[in-house]
Amino acid sequence: MIDDPLKPVQFNQEQEAQEAIAQTTYKKKNHHLFQRLSSVLGGLGILTILVLAFRPPPIVVEVAEVKRSDVQVTVDEEGETRIRKRYVIYAPIEGRLARIELDEGDPVTKGQIIAQIDPLPLESDIREAQARLSRWQAEKAGVETQRPKKEAIAQAEARIRAAIAKQKEALASIERAKAELDQAKRDRERNQKLHSDGVISRQAKERTELAEITKIRALEVEARIADSARAEVNAAQEALAVLRAEQQDPDYLLDVYDARIASVEAELAKLTDDAKRTNITSPIDGYVFRVKLESSKYVEAGAELLELGNPQDLEIVVDLLSSDAVKVKPGATMFLEHWGGGSTLEAKVRYVEPSAFTKVSALGVEEQRVNVIADFVDSERGLNPLARGELRDRYRVETKTVIWSGKEVLVIPVSALFRCEPDNNPEVSDTWCTFVVENNQAQKRQIKVSQRSNFEAVINEGLQTQEKVILHPTEQIKSGTRVTVTPP
Repeated sequence: MIDDPLKPVQFNQEQEAQEAIAQTTYKKKNHHLFQRLSSVLGGLGILTILVLAFRPPPIVVEVAEVKRSDVQVTVDEEGETRIRKRYVIYAPIEGRLARIELDEGDPVTKGQIIAQIDPLPLESDIREAQARLSRWQAEKAGVETQRPKKEAIAQAEARIRAAIAKQKEALASIERAKAELDQAKRDRERNQKLHSDGVISRQAKERTELAEITKIRALEVEARIADSARAEVNAAQEALAVLRAEQQDPDYLLDVYDARIASVEAELAKLTDDAKRTNITSPIDGYVFRVKLESSKYVEAGAELLELGNPQDLEIVVDLLSSDAVKVKPGATMFLEHWGGGSTLEAKVRYVEPSAFTKVSALGVEEQRVNVIADFVDSERGLNPLARGELRDRYRVETKTVIWSGKEVLVIPVSALFRCEPDNNPEVSDTWCTFVVENNQAQKRQIKVSQRSNFEAVINEGLQTQEKVILHPTEQIKSGTRVTVTPP
């Protein structure tokens, strides 16, 4: 079979036509796809523009850098200076006060006479008391002459000793007479028996009986002598007792005179002491603050005359809230500002009073306050105002008492803090947070604050140095909020 030579030509034409149609279709599809893609991209662009147009702008914030610094936590309060030792001079006795020539502000020296009371009435009383004392002493001496003499008492005692000796002798004679009587009785009894037996005569027996009777009468005589001696002893003792009673009779009068003399001596001592105090002297080297009584007049004891003090001997007294006073310890540093000079003065807390008092604030609130007493210390720059006399009594000062200090601690401004609920324990309320700027966004950060001063807070956890924290965060700022940092 012979092929048709025109057939390939027709086939090529048809193929080319199909290719042209396919190419045309492909171009149409691509053009349609491009149109759809352009529409989608255009819609996305418009949507993006709308989103950007209606999205809230970044919040402009002020930031501070987290850094390390030295911090002092202070309790700030107004105080005043006062004289450490104030002397109020009173009239020591009653009398007519002479006119006080001193004026307020005049200097005085220790021992200087600053006031006088007329001593004449006291001097008259002293002379009268001395006269009474001499009188009582003379009358007391006259009482002594009424006593029995010592020689009479000695003689009475000698009589007693002689009577006692005589009594002892009489008692000895009685004993001897009793012994002789006993012997006479035995002789009589023996002779009576011998006479009964016919050994002796009746005459011999009667002689022994007579001897016995004689001894009986001798014993009776000795007994009467002993009674007389005993009576003489009693009489001598009674005479001595009378003398001794007479010796003691003036004692009550002497007691009366001793009491009178003691009373006059006490009165005289008081009058003498009062007379010495008519010249009132200054107890210190200082100045006159107040003159209470200037003109001459009669004053009672205890009347206020002058007020003295040394204006160079100053201290500072600050009344703090009791909740702040418990944080202040003796030895704490105190700074004084706005006292009228250009420098800041330094003082040391000497004493915190143990008792609080009630004070009504300017808002009418009752507050419990405690006085804190501090002493000035010499400034290293030689700016101690006491040497120049710039500060005086009851001058107002603003004080800052240091209750805590730290070196190179991590700090942020107090204005960057706000209270928040803790992440792990929502019931704890005393938790602090801050906003940290990260990639132009605010991120909430929980932190631990150990100490706070008026302007800075010491951070223990939650922040690092050189991080940026937002100052004065508002309610508009949340975690993820876009922010713009104002230039410093």
